[in-house]
Amino acid sequence: MSKFKQIFLYFCVAVVALGAGSFFRALLSDVYQTELTSEESQQGAKAILETSLPDLQGKDQAVSQWLGKVMVVNFWATWCTPCREEIPEFIEAQKKYGDDGLIFVGIAIDQADKVKMFSQEFGINYPVLIGSFNTWSLLEATGNRMSALPYTVVLNRSGEIVETYLGRVSLKKLEKLIAPLLKEQSATGQSAQI
Repeated sequence: MSKFKQIFLYFCVAVVALGAGSFFRALLSDVYQTELTSEESQQGAKAILETSLPDLQGKDQAVSQWLGKVMVVNFWATWCTPCREEIPEFIEAQKKYGDDGLIFVGIAIDQADKVKMFSQEFGINYPVLIGSFNTWSLLEATGNRMSALPYTVVLNRSGEIVETYLGRVSLKKLEKLIAPLLKEQSATGQSAQI
């Protein structure tokens, strides 16, 4: 093969690789909502609320302790670039809406020491729990069929899944969803003090 043909072949391969990479980056960086059936939604909510995982200090925390609040459960990892991009907005939202009944719950699927350093570096102001290999089944139970991160599940005050997002979710998009949820009462009669 001549040198020109080799260069041309390398160029073509590079263009195809670049195009494929750009396509998949765009695919995974945009937010994709997963449509759940009613049964899947109920099973997913039950799975989340029955979950108990260690926090940054190693103490087990039951997710159900936050029932009655609007919960944004975010599955993430320290090595996940879109996760790193959305967490500062989650911190901002927790400051802004925490007193109104919003709680973010970060479930990191990563090594505890890395998560602890990351949480301190970013100043995460909401509960962070450490997931294990088994946590992937929790993602699947809540509709994440691609087993990809980040994955965000929004539950209303009654503990029902209202929406799921696969990929990076913006604060603007979340605010449109959570603002009306914060004004609703739960099945137990708890309401926001707005």
